[in-house]
Amino acid sequence: MHTKIDLCTMALLKLGEKPIQSLIEDTPAAQLSRTLFDSIIDMLLALHPWRFACKKFELSQNDDGDFLIPSECLRVLKCNGEIIGNKVISKSKNISITAIVRVTPEAFPSYFVSLVTTKLAMEFCIPLIGDQTVFRMLAALYETELQSAKFIDSATSSVHDKIENFSLINARF
Repeated sequence: MHTKIDLCTMALLKLGEKPIQSLIEDTPAAQLSRTLFDSIIDMLLALHPWRFACKKFELSQNDDGDFLIPSECLRVLKCNGEIIGNKVISKSKNISITAIVRVTPEAFPSYFVSLVTTKLAMEFCIPLIGDQTVFRMLAALYETELQSAKFIDSATSSVHDKIENFSLINARF
């Protein structure tokens, strides 16, 4: 599977730049990679409820009477309480949340790898090569890949939430 270096190198190759061997190199490409990589990945993960990045948590009340959202959560998708900051307020003693979490590059599916490398190339474009035409081309490619990735991700699940206690469905039976 892919590492941070692999993904950054793939992005650099899309720009016609030389690959990097390490994030600690003293080159503009390595400096951009180490500065931007984590925030770009977090943004892309939080952008959509990717099935590969969803995780369910069972939370217990802390001493203050609320529930702390785990630090690995980038975005809470479902919860039975009110979210305030990094806490959930609820009258229950135990609650569950479904969230988008940080996922290592090794676990990215191929459609997400392609999206990541295009987004990285787009972010690296102006600082490294300064070409607005290439940037616009990468932005258009990114939008196309984003729609494709969302479609593939949504079409790959066999798990569906069951609709319970819905009056129109109940009326049919």
